[in-house]
Amino acid sequence: MVDTTTLHDQAAVILRTLVGREDAEFHDGQFEAIEALVDGGRRALVVQRTGWGKSAVYFVASLLLRARGAGPTLIVSPLLALMRDQVAAAARAGVRAEAINSANQTDWQEITDKLDNNSVDVLLVSPERLNNPAFRERHLPELIRRTGLLVIDEAHCISDWGHDFRPDYRRLRDLITQLPAGVPVLATTATANSRVVSDVEEQLGTDGTEVFTLRGKLARESLRLGVLRLPSPRSRLAWLLTHLDDLPGSGIIYALTVSAAEDTAHLLRANGHQVLAYTGRTDPAERESAEAALKNNEVKALIATSALGMGFDKPDLGFVVHLGAPSSPVAYYQQVGRAGRGTPNADVLLLPGTEDREIWEYFATSSMPSEEKATRVLAALQPGAVLSTPALEARVNLKRTPLELLLKVLDVDGAVRKVQGGWESTGAQWVYDSERYGRIATARIAEQKSMLDYENTSRCRMEYLAAALDDPTAAPCGRCDTCAGAWFSDEVAHDASDSAQKALSRVGVELDPRGQWPSGMDKLSVPVKGRIPAGQANAEGRALARLTDLGWGSRLRELLADTVGDQPLGPQAIEACVSVLAQWGWETRPVAVVSVPSRRRPLLVKSLAESLAKVGRIPYLGALQTPHGWPTGAPGGNSAFRLAAVWGRFAVPEEGRDWFAANPGPVLLVDDLADSRWTITVAGKALRDAGAQDVLPFVLALKA
Repeated sequence: MVDTTTLHDQAAVILRTLVGREDAEFHDGQFEAIEALVDGGRRALVVQRTGWGKSAVYFVASLLLRARGAGPTLIVSPLLALMRDQVAAAARAGVRAEAINSANQTDWQEITDKLDNNSVDVLLVSPERLNNPAFRERHLPELIRRTGLLVIDEAHCISDWGHDFRPDYRRLRDLITQLPAGVPVLATTATANSRVVSDVEEQLGTDGTEVFTLRGKLARESLRLGVLRLPSPRSRLAWLLTHLDDLPGSGIIYALTVSAAEDTAHLLRANGHQVLAYTGRTDPAERESAEAALKNNEVKALIATSALGMGFDKPDLGFVVHLGAPSSPVAYYQQVGRAGRGTPNADVLLLPGTEDREIWEYFATSSMPSEEKATRVLAALQPGAVLSTPALEARVNLKRTPLELLLKVLDVDGAVRKVQGGWESTGAQWVYDSERYGRIATARIAEQKSMLDYENTSRCRMEYLAAALDDPTAAPCGRCDTCAGAWFSDEVAHDASDSAQKALSRVGVELDPRGQWPSGMDKLSVPVKGRIPAGQANAEGRALARLTDLGWGSRLRELLADTVGDQPLGPQAIEACVSVLAQWGWETRPVAVVSVPSRRRPLLVKSLAESLAKVGRIPYLGALQTPHGWPTGAPGGNSAFRLAAVWGRFAVPEEGRDWFAANPGPVLLVDDLADSRWTITVAGKALRDAGAQDVLPFVLALKA
């Protein structure tokens, strides 16, 4: 019997099952995108606001294509949280969805069996997984051969002009060229300006294939935007304490740093608010639990960094507050777009800080390779040799995260290849595109200025954000604080201000000791490997604060800035350090104070060490000696090179050895700043080798 129902009718039945409403109709553009994929076999780019229903397009299209005998849909998705939501949404629509990612390796074989049995409609994978050597060689060729639809979610990640560029996404262009003829491709995003759209179209339109681009209105009618300027971190925290319960429903409070998120969550919980921290330091299982708690309205808010971004879907999210501004309007739009998807009203409030620009600069890292660093990596990867990432670290002096990012860029450019056991050179010539990278760096600076302009604009705020994404329909919203006046109070309760001040005055951060020597130290003529022996390792130490902390962090950033000359430490900072020691709770009180020699801040370090010794009524034995010269190399670099730079540079004079023999007990080792922690580790080893019973490190600041 011939099926006479139209494609629209068939699609509408699936849509209504997906959303659970018999009266559901397509939004403008949804069916047009489905039709282009199912009947046209086209390559399509859909740029629509969050909550518009981009996932409905690819789930409906998947089932329609499957009914015509097509293979499973392959969805490339960037985040585990996003995959979890997509799998759950697919199940509601009767779509059999599975995900292959780093968190479920034990399920891979079962999922492969389901694919072989044609019992999977949608398979979600991360872009990184596509380049995993085992997956790429064993599973990907057959998966590509059978794919009925390729979906690239959060497609702005393809573009190095975008706010969240991921090099692995750039590899999808090659994947598209390997698809069988006629397989449709869909790319979706909510955050793309014209430049990003053009870049994504270029990636989709391989071999000159025309791309069907559907751009909708990006303004969110449910959002009420506002900016509240308050003079200090104290006043911003006090405002939250005063007004958090006034905000509708449950929501997200974004902070610019991990420390700020954790400190804010601690303060709010201490004052009776049900909140949880959500950062890059949060355990994956705890992240999943926190997401569930917010979705179920079991907490008022998650205090989050940008780690909670793409993919988190709570239709009734009532508010988004920012403690400090992201560095671009596009990134800001992406985060505030979490709110008001399924509700008529949601509040969005930005509380910018005077320190925002400083934090942007502090964390500024480019996703583009520098020519000098790329040349070092390519020189280390000689043809025919395979090197692991740790082995490369010991040769090129780059930290793990930027090294991995650079390798991905070089891989996408065809200069290196990821294989079993590590990386190898392809032998292909690589040319540094300095003009392009320079233009991207300039664009980043312009984005920061645009974010500052958003804070100060007299225009409608939603119109400004939509215009920043090149939305031609950008128009006044009639709801924001510019259009309709401030809807929020700037009053701060006195007790809230006191609580905020106490939180910002809180001192003391644990300084974990290094427990393992870096790999490959033999290549740098340092004769160590494996675990650091107990007799050479430091005990757990303390720092006054992290440089990224809300309270003392800002003061320490000023104190340790390159532009500030060396001077003795002031009494307020000394008093705060003494407070840290008073609450340390060590088992055995130190018997002496020793300092790490400092080229940049000898007065500061000496004054701190002498003051702590005086307060503790124990002797200050002076600074360690540097008989073989000062540590070599510049700040930065990876662990292997940082260790090599300080190895063997510190020594205890002979009289110090005699003193330790006559006075057994722990030594308090003082320095100004801990970054890699190798200076304090090697200095501590010198003290242990000289007979110190234990070493208790104390530094003014942790870098992160």
